[in-house]
Amino acid sequence: MEQGKNEIEAIVQAVLAELKKKDAGKVVSPDKVAGNGELVIDLPDPTLPEHRQEPGVEHPCDPEGLRNLMSTTTARIGVGRAGPRPRTASLLLFQSDHGVTQDAIYGEVEESVLDKFELFTVQTQVQDRNQYLTRPDLGRRLSEEAKKTISERCVKKPQVQIVVGDGLSAAAINNNFPLIYPVIVQGLKSANISLGTPFFIQFARVGVINDVNDIIGADVVVILIGERPGLGIADALSAYMGWRPTAGKTDAERDVVCMITTHGGTNPLEGGAYVVDVIKKTIQHQASGVELKLKTSGQD
Repeated sequence: MEQGKNEIEAIVQAVLAELKKKDAGKVVSPDKVAGNGELVIDLPDPTLPEHRQEPGVEHPCDPEGLRNLMSTTTARIGVGRAGPRPRTASLLLFQSDHGVTQDAIYGEVEESVLDKFELFTVQTQVQDRNQYLTRPDLGRRLSEEAKKTISERCVKKPQVQIVVGDGLSAAAINNNFPLIYPVIVQGLKSANISLGTPFFIQFARVGVINDVNDIIGADVVVILIGERPGLGIADALSAYMGWRPTAGKTDAERDVVCMITTHGGTNPLEGGAYVVDVIKKTIQHQASGVELKLKTSGQD
């Protein structure tokens, strides 16, 4: 029995020495072995900012240059490898980021956020989240019940109509909408631009604004919607807008302010100011998308 314990301790000591040698993690000394005989190791949390930018490459030629390069992008560069496999910290970070993206995609917009700004809720023709992910076309069409509700509750023919969509990240709405929306509203009021009745669309795609405006008849429709999450940022918001959207209008006839987030993107307060500026240009030139770019080319 004593011999077996000594062998375990010898293995533990060898593993700890190897971990320290490779800088794989910091070890908290828990008597070497837990009660069940398993090795207890406390690795540093790779999701913390200081570890995201820490090179995993052993003995780089230019350590400072590599750190500077890594600081310029969220791409996974300089992470190193353990033989043919990713290093532990890199793998844990990937798994953590992937988990965050799953939470963003399958999460729900908080009722408290909608209630705070008095947004009523309608739904597209999508029935559930799995169908939303596999049938983007249904997310561009309002359900018949939604059309009726919008027709009954919304002001008709405003200059600007704002709608909110969960899109591919509920976290984008929960985290950023409360910050950006007041800025947009205040900016439009200061410019004497009339605003319609805002509401929330569940299971929304950007193209749903065509259906919305066939009912409301606004000059400009803006949809604040959650972007597709990436492995690094999962709560980015986009503001798509178009001049008198209607059936058949495409992305080429829309403008967008994207990557609105407090986590490495455009701050929501600043993003709101950008949105107001684009709305003003859209109304001034009565155009959006490619047509607006052509009309304003050389004026900025």
